[in-house]
Amino acid sequence: MAARIDRLVTSGEFRLDGETHQVDNNVWLIGDDSEVVVVDAAHDADAIAAAVGGRTVRAIVCTHAHNDHIDAAPELAARTGAPILLHPEDRVLWDMTHPDRVPDGELADGDVLEVAGARLTVLHTPGHAPGAVCLYAPALGTVFTGDTLFQGGPGATGRSFSDHPTILRSIRERLLTLPLETVVRTGHGDSTTVGAETANV
Repeated sequence: MAARIDRLVTSGEFRLDGETHQVDNNVWLIGDDSEVVVVDAAHDADAIAAAVGGRTVRAIVCTHAHNDHIDAAPELAARTGAPILLHPEDRVLWDMTHPDRVPDGELADGDVLEVAGARLTVLHTPGHAPGAVCLYAPALGTVFTGDTLFQGGPGATGRSFSDHPTILRSIRERLLTLPLETVVRTGHGDSTTVGAETANV
């Protein structure tokens, strides 16, 4: 069975630099009826576990370690036995939310994760956060961008550990070089395409 992509929207708080905001997050599930990879376990482990159902969770991938993308990861990992994967340059952010629980594995640029016959290539795209990554799945015609690229342009860079010139370079060199028809599945809000965003970066 070919891999498919499911989207779950969860709601909760984003906290950084002494500020708190209510946010809706996209949780992406990539897989088939037997196995799945969860991208960004945000806010609600119960809802994510229900969406997973009886499938084996191969990995819980963190596109970056802002709390709103990782707050449900340890609980989901405990329920499913799946490893939590994070780029090591985001450990400083991870430790703010989960000081007593380390990730189970590290993501590196060029790593390939496989699920349900689909290959997900890790692209290190710093800027929104130092260890931000995207997952490119050419066979599925999509890239999962976390908070690096949204419909309308780059992710925010006005907070600690972020940098605007760096995110622009990441997007231009790593994302806008993908086929223009590639669907951009974001960490918040609606999806877009690489082609639609070329004028926004």
